[in-house]
Amino acid sequence: MPRFARELLLCFLLASALRLTGQDLAPRAYIITPIHANAITLTYGYYNGGLNFGGIIPITGASGSYSVPVVSLYHTFSFFGRSANLTAALPYAVGTFHGTVLGTQSSVYRSGLLDTSFRFSVNLLGGPAMPTQDFAHWKQKNLLGVSLKVIAPTGQYDGTKLVNWGINRWAFKPELGYSRRLHNWLLDGYGGAWFYTTNSAAFAGPVPQRQTEEPIGSLEGHLGYDFGQRSWVSFDGNFWWGGITSLSGVANLASKQVGSRLGGTASVRLSHHHSVKVSFSDGTYVRFGGNYKNVSVAWQYSWVGRPN
Repeated sequence: MPRFARELLLCFLLASALRLTGQDLAPRAYIITPIHANAITLTYGYYNGGLNFGGIIPITGASGSYSVPVVSLYHTFSFFGRSANLTAALPYAVGTFHGTVLGTQSSVYRSGLLDTSFRFSVNLLGGPAMPTQDFAHWKQKNLLGVSLKVIAPTGQYDGTKLVNWGINRWAFKPELGYSRRLHNWLLDGYGGAWFYTTNSAAFAGPVPQRQTEEPIGSLEGHLGYDFGQRSWVSFDGNFWWGGITSLSGVANLASKQVGSRLGGTASVRLSHHHSVKVSFSDGTYVRFGGNYKNVSVAWQYSWVGRPN
């Protein structure tokens, strides 16, 4: 029983944690930069808090703390004359989780690769593709852009086991983003939705089964202030809903997600190429999946120049 309890606990904790980390807060996601701009970012994220399953599985008092280091690459280019960029990110996770499963106190530890993510974004209004010399004289007013984020099933997964960091399915998030500048103030608003393919090998006892999930709609807003020299602060918030899951065609209505998070972000330029960003967020209302705190610190090295 103790081993079964530990595996059952970790299975649902990881599913909840990975699902909610997808509802991130990303200020200035549609701000444009000159073409041939590049960046390498190393991020360390720490997550801690309780996890709530609404009584649908035999886990009580669930909580967890886990760290997610991420390395990401960013590059901008011209896409039919519009400013566009591509970002790729590879995360790794280390976590410890606690809870009571069927009356048994359990604690589990896990580390491994999460799924790789890719994001393509292109500006539709207000931001043509510009070289550095033209961008230096450009002033933002209104920006409108679209993006597509893709989660590829590259994380660790074994359909015969409960313990997995990967989700064993593709996920797609199309999004529309708007940004407006008023002097030193910047207002951002995004609207999008997550769509998931089928996990054909979800653990459900001795024989894996097909798991599907309905789309998750999301809204996100940010109010930021520029201090100049690429240093700024932002107040961040989001709201998401949906995501009812089904196993072998049987829907679990109790798995519908409704939640929101609030937080803040600060970015400081250290030199021409280096900057540091710190962010904090906490759940304000979470109907299903968990309510946790997140602190992230990121170091970024950026430069402008096309490959030789």
